[in-house]
Amino acid sequence: MKKILLAMTAVAAMTGSASAADLGARPYVKAPMAAPVANWTGFYIFGGGGGGLWNADSNVNSTGVVGPFGSFGPAGTALTRDQRLGGSGWFGTVGLGYDWQVSPSWVIGAFADGQFGDIRGSLSDPFLGTEGREKLRTSYAAGARLGYLVAPNVLSYVNAGYSGSEWSGTTQTSIFLPGTGAAQTTTGSFHRDGWFIGGGVENNLNIFGISAPGWFMKTEYRSTFYNRISLPTTFAAGNTFLAPAGSLTGDAITFKPWTQTISTSLVYRFNWSGPVVAKY
Repeated sequence: MKKILLAMTAVAAMTGSASAADLGARPYVKAPMAAPVANWTGFYIFGGGGGGLWNADSNVNSTGVVGPFGSFGPAGTALTRDQRLGGSGWFGTVGLGYDWQVSPSWVIGAFADGQFGDIRGSLSDPFLGTEGREKLRTSYAAGARLGYLVAPNVLSYVNAGYSGSEWSGTTQTSIFLPGTGAAQTTTGSFHRDGWFIGGGVENNLNIFGISAPGWFMKTEYRSTFYNRISLPTTFAAGNTFLAPAGSLTGDAITFKPWTQTISTSLVYRFNWSGPVVAKY
C-alpha cells in the first residue's frame, strides 16, 4: 500500500513540474495613458472681419432756439414720435487678449479689440422733412470672457464689457424734393459709450487636419447698446436765404443706437505647443 502511495505522489509531482514548464512568461502590459491636456493660458492676437447692422430709436425735439420758422417750443419738447432707423454693412477687426485656464474645463480672460468699416444707414428729420446718411465709422471694446472647453482644442465662451463708438455727421436733403441735390441741414459727428454682451466658439485649426500649432479660428456674435444723444440740426450752405449757414434750425434729432455684429477671426496663441500627453 505504501509503495502505491509513493508512486502516485511521484507521478503528481512530475506532472505539476511539466505543466509549469509549459507556461510562458507573464506578458508586460503598459498602464493606460492619460487623456491629452491642452493649456490655454497665455497671450494671443487676432484679426478678421464680418458683417453687422445697427438700429436706432429716434425722434425730434425742440432746442428752444427761435429760428427762421419761429419757435418750436421749450427745449426738449417732443416734435415727433419715436421711429426706428437702421443700417448695415461690413467691417474689419483686430485685437489682443490674455487667457487663464483655471481648471481642466474652464477658461477666463480679458481682451481689447477695435472694429473699422462701413456700417451705414439713414438719419432723418421728419419734422423738417430731411434725410441723410449716417455711418458707424469705428468701435472699440474692452471686456472679459468666460469659456468652457467642450473639447481640449475647442472653447465655447461668453463675453461682456465696455464699448465706445465714433459716428459720422450727416448732410440732409429734402425728402419732399428728391433729386434736387440741394443741401438743407446738417448734423455733426459724435461719440457714444455703451456696453456689449456676446459669445462665440474658438478652436485650434488642427481640428480640420491642418498642422498649424498656435493657430486658431474664432467666430463671435456681439450685441452692443449705446446711450442716447441729441443732435442739433443746422442750416447748410446753399440755404442762406433762410438763415446763415451753421445757424440752428430750432430742432434736434435724438439717436439711441444698438448694434449687432458677427465676425470670424484668425487667432495666434504665443504659448501654444499642442496638447501635452501625461506620463504613464
